[in-house]
Amino acid sequence: MMGLMPSEETRTMTPPTVRSSAAHDAGKAGGASTRAWTMRLLVLGIVLSALNLRPAITSLGALLEEVRDGLGMSGSVAGLLTSVPPLCFAVFGVMAPRLARRFGAGAVVCAGMVAIATGLLIRPYAGGTAGFLAGSALALMGIAVSNVLMPVIVKHWFPDRVGSMTGLYSMALALGTSLAAAVTVPLTDTLGGSWQTGLALWAGLAVAAVLPWLPFVRGRVTPPGAGEKAAEAATGGAASVGAASVGDPSARDRDEAAPARTSAPAEHAPVEAPRLRMARSRTAWALAVFFGLQATAAYITMGWMAQIFRDAGVPAGTAGLLLAVTMVMGVPLAFVIPRLATRLPHQGPIVLALGLCGLVGYAGLYLAPATGAWAWAVLLGVANCAFPLALTMVGMRARTGPGVAQLSAFAQSTGYLISIPGPLLVGVLYQHSGGWGLPIALMSALMIPQMVVGFLAGRDRTVEDEAAR
Repeated sequence: MMGLMPSEETRTMTPPTVRSSAAHDAGKAGGASTRAWTMRLLVLGIVLSALNLRPAITSLGALLEEVRDGLGMSGSVAGLLTSVPPLCFAVFGVMAPRLARRFGAGAVVCAGMVAIATGLLIRPYAGGTAGFLAGSALALMGIAVSNVLMPVIVKHWFPDRVGSMTGLYSMALALGTSLAAAVTVPLTDTLGGSWQTGLALWAGLAVAAVLPWLPFVRGRVTPPGAGEKAAEAATGGAASVGAASVGDPSARDRDEAAPARTSAPAEHAPVEAPRLRMARSRTAWALAVFFGLQATAAYITMGWMAQIFRDAGVPAGTAGLLLAVTMVMGVPLAFVIPRLATRLPHQGPIVLALGLCGLVGYAGLYLAPATGAWAWAVLLGVANCAFPLALTMVGMRARTGPGVAQLSAFAQSTGYLISIPGPLLVGVLYQHSGGWGLPIALMSALMIPQMVVGFLAGRDRTVEDEAAR
């Protein structure tokens, strides 16, 4: 008994700071491992989600003639169908920030992937045009909320890599867009020639995208460094207080922030951010109109370009490949353009270069649609890279995460409202004129204001400064 006394005494006399340091080191090791796993899972979720944000649209564009014949659609009704995506994006996109504050951005994106899978699975078999539109709207609702929240997630989890992560996300989006355009017709033929099967098979990709987001649904995964900071607050509180008492300002800041660290994760906490009056910001309006006009061009391209080539005598499979080439141009450029944009003080020159490519592509599509088809597909693909540029500018025109969320919702919702009439008007002009001259003239005319407002949106300003005036 007496021999045990010294060790007992030593154990009971161990300074609390030693135990605190050991626990802190263990917490740091565990936090680093968890953080690495979290970031890999999040990158996988972002990539898989981005792959699912356009196949619902471009797979339909590749089979639009077959769907029109199967459902008995006129050109005007088909134009209405191609206007459904921006309508859903405008209506449901504005709900995304509120849903994210209530349930967490990860949970909302997960639910969005479920909606995409369900809508894509049921729309070909719903029966009739109304059922097809309803199934499409369900899938597009999931796409809408994910569209708005992707820049928010990137800004929150990768604040020092906004350009590169936006580029990765945009590359995956372009890859999914082009993949659906390229392989939908061949897969449909391989699976028996039924357009219903060709459209429904894309639900499988959406199901795969659900899985990486499941750990984020109930806040089981914390933002970068949160676990480490929480462990530090729990185990090193005495040391921090001691440091603060002798005048260490950084420790005092840590003490004041400790309640936030030990509460729910930042992504899921219902923190009330100050509301910005986006309507008072000229930059927000310029970005919204730019977003709307580039979306108009993109959805006209995705919905109608394959049909333009088919009407010029290009076979259906080749027309699908041409649409895929247009979309696949976004894979390398969607990575290069955001990185270049973040290094420039003014993104206006990029906007003008993309617009000029679009004007030349439209001119070629009017003058020699079949002869120079591959060249026009490439040029229009370059012009479509205004989308990743717009997303990058959303992240650059606001200083804070909440500011990005509000600007993203405003720009995308307003922009998609602006883009609704475009695809519908193209369908009406096509039906009543019997050709593509007037629709292509409309597309070319819309490119001019897109270049102007994009140049204005590229100025080095923030919406927080303008909305507070």
